[in-house]
Amino acid sequence: MKILGLDSSGIVASVAIVEDENLIAEYTVNYKKTHSQTLLPMLDELVKMTELDLDTIDAIAVAAGPGSFTGLRIGSATAKGLGLALDKPLVGVPTVEALAYNLYDVNGLICPIMDARRKQVYTGIYRYEDHKLATVKDQMAVGIEELLSMLNEMQEPVTFLGDGVPVFKDIIAEKLNVPYSFAPAHLSRQRAGAVGALGVLYVKEGRTETAAEHKPDYLRVSQAERERAGKLKAEGEKA
Repeated sequence: MKILGLDSSGIVASVAIVEDENLIAEYTVNYKKTHSQTLLPMLDELVKMTELDLDTIDAIAVAAGPGSFTGLRIGSATAKGLGLALDKPLVGVPTVEALAYNLYDVNGLICPIMDARRKQVYTGIYRYEDHKLATVKDQMAVGIEELLSMLNEMQEPVTFLGDGVPVFKDIIAEKLNVPYSFAPAHLSRQRAGAVGALGVLYVKEGRTETAAEHKPDYLRVSQAERERAGKLKAEGEKA
């Protein structure tokens, strides 16, 4: 089974080809360029380097959220366009679960944290059971202090990863009462290889969707939508 993996849910843009248990190729850039500039050129380069016929892929796995609203829309639009053009199913992979899947068989809990601004994180809590990733708490948008309280109550060692680590490192040190560690640089950000590898498992479980059915999972409304709602509320109160 051959899966094309895409992840543009954060600053990182990443494209990968996974075939069964093999990561054939992965192209990841963690740099401040817009994904509209990078994602398709990266895919084109990967296709050329691997001499891939896109018609031979079985499905397109895409990081479905949460994450950057703009990044998720670009990833979703790219996956949907490819799915429609190639007549291939899509696999929406939760961003936080894919981040957790960067790690394997670690002791204790895995807690990816993505900076959601306003002292909030996109996160979930995972562990490995019988060599398989299991969800302890599904992905959510939550205040960092509330998350740390949850982890303190669980009383288990925690491994953190994600772009929220440098933002909240100090408060973790201050508030967390259980042993913890941080994933190394090569495992701490989104990777399309993990999205593609989970995509293989999802397809085997029948967890696919059509391009028309796919939509990102934002977990919360965007800042623009919040500002618009606040403006409408203020105008209503004045009326």
